[in-house]
Amino acid sequence: MRKIFNKSNIINGLLGVLILVVLFVPSAKALMIQGLMKVGLFSPDTSIDYKKGNENIQSESLAGVRFKDAGGKVVDLGDLKGKVIFINFWATWCPPCLAEMPSVNKLYEQFKGDDGVVFIMVDADSDFAKAKKYMDRKGYQMPVYAVASQIPQQLFAGSLPTTVVLDKHGRLSYHEVGAADYGNKKFVDFIKQLKAD
Repeated sequence: MRKIFNKSNIINGLLGVLILVVLFVPSAKALMIQGLMKVGLFSPDTSIDYKKGNENIQSESLAGVRFKDAGGKVVDLGDLKGKVIFINFWATWCPPCLAEMPSVNKLYEQFKGDDGVVFIMVDADSDFAKAKKYMDRKGYQMPVYAVASQIPQQLFAGSLPTTVVLDKHGRLSYHEVGAADYGNKKFVDFIKQLKAD
């Protein structure tokens, strides 16, 4: 009589279950991406000069681009001239968004007392209760906003996560679609350089 359950069948079965879990369980996929971040993958590329060819994204054209918080307070990007602005479009159901959140929080912790850097975490679903529950569960203090106006496509075209950094003059300095490790020293230095310029 042949053994139905040999060692290779068990291993293949476990691998199949693992692949299904990673594909269909957002938190498992996020955990896998976080692991890849720790080994150096998903590093944000700050070497690209976004300012060249992006003269159309200036602080004047950002006036009227608004976000509101859970209390109804509205922030207009046009009013933030002179500040470095970090905008992250995310959702609680998005595995790459969840994967990068610890690094975004690490970056936020680095600059949270600095009036020269503004963080706008935009919940794509505008579900403040769900977003707050997630932030509270993780112990994050980052400010959550919802879109309160039209958003220029140069800033957000609909893919999650999308991260945008505007310099003190309202110029696009960084744009990334997909997860990245924003807590690394290279990105912290990038934000510091934008503050100094």
